[in-house]
Amino acid sequence: MPIRSPRGRAAAYRSVWSWPLRSPVRLAASAFVVFALVIGVSLVVGVLRPASSPGADPLSSGSATTSGTARPPTSAATPTPTALPPVAPLTPTTLPLAQAPVAALDVARSWAIAWSNHPDGTTNEQWLAGLRPYTTDEYLPTLSGVDPANIPASRVTGAATATKVSPASVTADVPTDSLTLAITLVDTTAGWRVAGYERA
Repeated sequence: MPIRSPRGRAAAYRSVWSWPLRSPVRLAASAFVVFALVIGVSLVVGVLRPASSPGADPLSSGSATTSGTARPPTSAATPTPTALPPVAPLTPTTLPLAQAPVAALDVARSWAIAWSNHPDGTTNEQWLAGLRPYTTDEYLPTLSGVDPANIPASRVTGAATATKVSPASVTADVPTDSLTLAITLVDTTAGWRVAGYERA
């Protein structure tokens, strides 16, 4: 029969919890049952939890993974540039004017004679033919644009005079009947040749 009154339910509960207190044997049996239940619950919870190695530290495993990851190699330190000793400015070697090669002065005067030789009707090709033996191959294309009819001089009036001398080049002035030419000569494997000129 179900217990319908509060007094009856209280009496039933009192009879249940007072049952172990009625004798030492019942108290010991109740304590053993409670202890066994606690142990059983602990074992079940331990089995259901994810397995992990004993003594494993989750932080240590993470750090091990991080440490095992290869790190990109650090770039080599950029070497500090060392200061270079100051370099003395380069200056061309010059020689006394008296040491001007005679061959260079002869070529300068011969070139000036050919430059001023342009009778009426002389073509550029004819004029260049007279200059070619005394002119560098590199300078001839520059002279190919000159019209001989526009050259004011018609003859050379004096000797070539050195104005600047160095081991591989000479600058010489050559007078004509209208102006003085400043002719630059260079020493080539074929001898002294004219590499440029301008009005002195």
